[in-house]
Amino acid sequence: MTFTDRPTAAPRTDPLWGLPDPDTHAGFYAGTAGKRLVAWVVDTFLIVLISLVAIPLTAFVGLFFFALLFLGASFIYRTASIATWSATPGMILMGLELRNARGERFDVWTAAAHTAIYLFLMSVFVLQAVSILMMLLNSRGQGLHDMLLGTAAINRASRM
Repeated sequence: MTFTDRPTAAPRTDPLWGLPDPDTHAGFYAGTAGKRLVAWVVDTFLIVLISLVAIPLTAFVGLFFFALLFLGASFIYRTASIATWSATPGMILMGLELRNARGERFDVWTAAAHTAIYLFLMSVFVLQAVSILMMLLNSRGQGLHDMLLGTAAINRASRM
């Protein structure tokens, strides 16, 4: 599914040619930064629950390595859900989905790369602050990890 009104024979000079144009299809990006924040809170809550459930399964050794347990749970949760639905459960709840530069849903490799870069950015406060500012200021609402991969979070088109 593509979102552009350009004919397929036209030259594609825009590297994000498959994503909706923010000038002509602004509704795809309306409110995405705020929705991403709420989705992040929901997903973080679910990852904490998963991590807490995993502690007894590790014979409580996971208590000593809780940060690594949380990081591993977060990577698996985000990668698996994004590879399956092109969104995390929090994003689905908020009506968002991730698309690549061609306007396609994420495959497992893009989901893993997106998650790995996101987790790295989360570990460096300055980079995460820059990413948040980018989401608030650019026309597609892309964070630093989205810009690096040529991806964007968009509002899901209605299924009517």
